[in-house]
Amino acid sequence: MEQLRFDGRVAVVTGAGGGLGKAYALLLGARGAKVVVNDLGGARDGVGKSNFADAVVKEIKDKGGIAVADYNNVVEGEKIIKTAIDNFGRIDILINNAGILRDKSFTKMSDQDWDLIHLVHLKGAFKTTHAAWEYFRKQKYGRVIMTSSNAGIFGNFGQANYSAAKLGLVGLANTLAIEGAKYNIKVNTIAPTAASRLTEDILPPEMFEAMKPELVAPVVVYMTHESFPETGAIIDSTLGFATKTHFVRGYGAPLRSKPSDPVTLESVQQHWSKAVNMKDAVHVDKMADVTLDLVEKLQEFQERAKLDGDRESYWSKYSYNSKDLALYALGIGASVHNETDLKFLYESHENFSALPTYFILAGMCLESPLVANSMPPGKHADFTNILHGEQYIEFVDSFPGTEGEFTVRSYVTDVLDKGSSAVSIVNSEIFQGKQLVARTQQHIFVLGQGGFGGPRNSKQAVDVQPAPKRAPDAVVEQQTAEDQAALYRLSGDLNPLHIDPNVATVSGHPKPILHGLASLGFSARHVLAKYAGNDPSNFKALKARFVKPVLPGQTLVTEMWLEGKRVHFQTKTKETGNIVIAGAYVDLKNLVSGGASSSPAAAAPSGALKSDALFAKITEEVNKNKDMAKSVGGVFVYNITENGKTVKSWTLDLKTPAVYEGQPKSGKADTTMTVSDGDLVDIAAGTLQPQVAYLKGKLKIAGNIMLAQKLGPLLKSPAKI
Repeated sequence: MEQLRFDGRVAVVTGAGGGLGKAYALLLGARGAKVVVNDLGGARDGVGKSNFADAVVKEIKDKGGIAVADYNNVVEGEKIIKTAIDNFGRIDILINNAGILRDKSFTKMSDQDWDLIHLVHLKGAFKTTHAAWEYFRKQKYGRVIMTSSNAGIFGNFGQANYSAAKLGLVGLANTLAIEGAKYNIKVNTIAPTAASRLTEDILPPEMFEAMKPELVAPVVVYMTHESFPETGAIIDSTLGFATKTHFVRGYGAPLRSKPSDPVTLESVQQHWSKAVNMKDAVHVDKMADVTLDLVEKLQEFQERAKLDGDRESYWSKYSYNSKDLALYALGIGASVHNETDLKFLYESHENFSALPTYFILAGMCLESPLVANSMPPGKHADFTNILHGEQYIEFVDSFPGTEGEFTVRSYVTDVLDKGSSAVSIVNSEIFQGKQLVARTQQHIFVLGQGGFGGPRNSKQAVDVQPAPKRAPDAVVEQQTAEDQAALYRLSGDLNPLHIDPNVATVSGHPKPILHGLASLGFSARHVLAKYAGNDPSNFKALKARFVKPVLPGQTLVTEMWLEGKRVHFQTKTKETGNIVIAGAYVDLKNLVSGGASSSPAAAAPSGALKSDALFAKITEEVNKNKDMAKSVGGVFVYNITENGKTVKSWTLDLKTPAVYEGQPKSGKADTTMTVSDGDLVDIAAGTLQPQVAYLKGKLKIAGNIMLAQKLGPLLKSPAKI
């Protein structure tokens, strides 16, 4: 690895007579920088002077480096910077390291204790940086380090003055990072923990010995190098360890139910738990982003209010990735023993896809209070008295990709009185961005809560349909595993009824039962394989009623009747003959009877992608190096995805050679690579290694994997992939 050097650079390090500052100065001097070693030489409370700086300068010079001492106080920062200019003619790096302590509990803290700490830490950093700033601007280069502390970020007893100053330095660095960006001035903050004059009689001796400044110095000095990529970062380092700290902002919540409602003390109390929920917290880089976020959230609130009208809705987020899809597929009986199931289990399969019933989970809204809130007066619903009675799902737009995040709106559309039980009909609308992707409907039976005089049927309900009165057109059997419920519950339904023998016994079952949605997943897979070519994009809608429970280990028998593009089905357990799913059907977009179809068609190509420029450069390189391209002698296809869906394909025909958008014009590819637009750009930039991308499932390779390695020599250019 090439050594990082600072030849020609001039660095100023304040408080460099010992501890961390000394370690910074020595390392910078050893790597070619000319160093101004500043140190007033006082004790940790700022009192007294000594010749510490001279000793550090001598050590740098003895090792062949160049350095000068400076004994000015940091509150006269312009004098320190003048030392650099007078001796070396420029200033490139400033490490604001000087500091003192005046620790006291807040009640005992004097004005002097407060003022001295702020004078040295905060004003001192301001003065030195302010004096260097114009030099940085003119030369369009500068690196500044502020020294904060975990006491500033998190607080610490007895250090109110110190903590306030240290967090003030974070704010100073954040603003200067913004102001300096266009001048190539990078300003970052270090929160170090190391042995120094400030901690020599505070830390236990063994800890003091272990916390060597030399373990932190390489981190800080790297942060001052021209290659350091970040600005405005807070880096925490000690004991040879480093991490990044930053502030996050919660998703937040409106403090009223409708835009027309007033904000009151009571409404704030009502919505407070959502307002401070940090589940979906994100890091925000700029203050402008906070303002933009607030505007977008307000617009979202108003749009949702219009959509909801007078109805109570529950809004939630649902995200998933390839691991979730594969785990779900295993939970509903997909197996590597069935070759056509591999694309549901293997994230690097060229046709990796979700099983359609997976997306029912997005609409389950298990944490929603909707069903409980929908009960008539005197009735109640909780996990002890509810059953999943019926399920519907319909895909509105194109089939979802293999990773993404949904916004889900759920609401109760009707409550039925079935005599002994109530039925709450819950609709869910699943959005990706503002695009409606799918709709679901659940019939939730609430046992023992009927008899309230409500309607028995609803026009809002999607009804089950009876199976035709003839022998089934197809029958598929599959035995469930003894661990089927234990496996399926990992997809999100953690009801102990499916894992805890005691709960199952209390509920009247001989052992934990299989989830109804797991049984439904088995049957939907059977229909998909038999009549849809095992192609999820052919799946349009499904409706089913759960009749009786299934015990793990029992064999599911799916009986199917084909009528047009609708497949009616019912499911039995072979061991008992009981019907467990009834009145069910699947509506298909395309009928592919008798086996698996070819690969799902790619989504329509989108507009310009980030990777388009890469392929333009590849085209240029191939045209320049046709002989080298022909030596590879293969045909490669790149399928570029967004949100898990293929949006564009490129062919590298290195036999001809030619590069063009789309699939091969003749024959088939030797190697097909599927990768997202963003990941491909990262691979090209070298920030994501292809091997790592492949192992993480971000780069999927089908066909001749070894042939793909021959692309290396050809693509070692600014267009490398």
